[in-house]
Amino acid sequence: MRSIAAVVPVLGIVLIFFCLSMLVPMGFSWVMADGALGDHALAMLITFLSGLALRLASRRRQRELQPRDGFVLVAMVWTVLPAFGTLPLLLHIDGLSFTDAYFEAVSGLTTTGATVLTGLERLPVSINVWRCFMVLMGGMGIIVLAVAILPLLGVGGAQLFKAETAGPMKDEKLTPRMAETARGLWAVYFSFATACFFAYRWAGMGWADAFMHMCTTMGLGGFAAYDASFAAFNSPAIEAVAVVFMLLAGVNFALYFVAFKRRSLRGLWRDIEVRAYVLVMVSAVLLIATFLTAHQVYPSFGESFRHAAFNVVSVATTTGFATVDYALWPAFAPVLMLLLCGFATCAGSTGGGIKLIRSLLLIKQAQRELVRIVHPRAVVPVTLGGQVVPQQVLISVIAYMLAYGAVTLGASLLLLFSGLDLITATTAVIACINNTGPGLGGVGPSGNYQGLNDFQTWVCIATMLLGRLELLSLLVLFTPQFWRN
Repeated sequence: MRSIAAVVPVLGIVLIFFCLSMLVPMGFSWVMADGALGDHALAMLITFLSGLALRLASRRRQRELQPRDGFVLVAMVWTVLPAFGTLPLLLHIDGLSFTDAYFEAVSGLTTTGATVLTGLERLPVSINVWRCFMVLMGGMGIIVLAVAILPLLGVGGAQLFKAETAGPMKDEKLTPRMAETARGLWAVYFSFATACFFAYRWAGMGWADAFMHMCTTMGLGGFAAYDASFAAFNSPAIEAVAVVFMLLAGVNFALYFVAFKRRSLRGLWRDIEVRAYVLVMVSAVLLIATFLTAHQVYPSFGESFRHAAFNVVSVATTTGFATVDYALWPAFAPVLMLLLCGFATCAGSTGGGIKLIRSLLLIKQAQRELVRIVHPRAVVPVTLGGQVVPQQVLISVIAYMLAYGAVTLGASLLLLFSGLDLITATTAVIACINNTGPGLGGVGPSGNYQGLNDFQTWVCIATMLLGRLELLSLLVLFTPQFWRN
């Protein structure tokens, strides 16, 4: 319980900063006079007062955070912030339940992009801006943002960064101070975001649409301002911009940070994960485009390539945009796309899934075991990019995969038990745990999660949070050893 007491004042600070983010939709509401300004103002006031109350009530208990405190704070932030993220939705949308509003906020902050809302075009622009802006904040992790700011207030952040950063080899520091690292990553992130915003505007989007879709493209979150997603634009230029920035956002942002510092892009292509990422994406797009042409889904390879490039990249990077109902394609294509969303993005990107580097390590480990079957006494180290991978990293990857399989199977069984059909249940879990958004069946690209009952919705909420927090970072809180002194 000491860990909870220690992180409460920090949680209060995070809530205060979170309330400041509500100024963005407030600004849109004021400029566009969309009738939701009062709802945003009230939501901001409630969030600020709650954060201030937590800060003041526990200021005497503040101490230096210990490693286990970082995991507690990460879990609390990612479960508490969505509760306050629901406020603009609950205050403005009549009849919206807390469960559905919480699902929407969790989906935004975890960059999943699954939605329970319909009639998005009829919502005030500022409400859609808030949904999309939560994706932008969640993209690099609001904890990383806090790490850049909290040291100024006397709260160390290294433990938080380690708990939040994705990937199996996340202990490497890019700069001597963790706060500087976090600020550097955010600088890179927002540089790409700015470029994406102006690219969308140049391609033909309006200013508000460009801002909203920039947020969800860079966050790889998939929320859109229209029920039809990108099909509402029907623009090859806009789709091309989306494909480029989705691909860029699927790469480890630490590599961009290092490239900018060294003023050289050589390190990007030398990274084995990036090379595998490019190979997987190009191969998948060409394969599915050829497959669609062969099955005469579209009359020409050019049209097949256009739809394959956008939708394959969207699903594989765990974004979740759509230009067509790809669930209607021959089964091989959508099933392969859902498979890709489980592993195709790089560690350190804004994408979800198990990350490509874990897949590479598992392949290397399998190759080593095959060699050891033939040569039992041989010493065969696992290497990646010319470096020997520590055994502890391999053990961590295997443990992660076991947890991933167990959670995916368990959540799927729960949804099946609740009455969902096999396709909807299994693909909903896959889409949520990989933070992708649309699945197949009842939660496919032409539908959403509105048809789920409360129990099914909470199962999906849990899987989204587990996927975003890399499973072990959250599951460790349920072990007795964690809470022992």
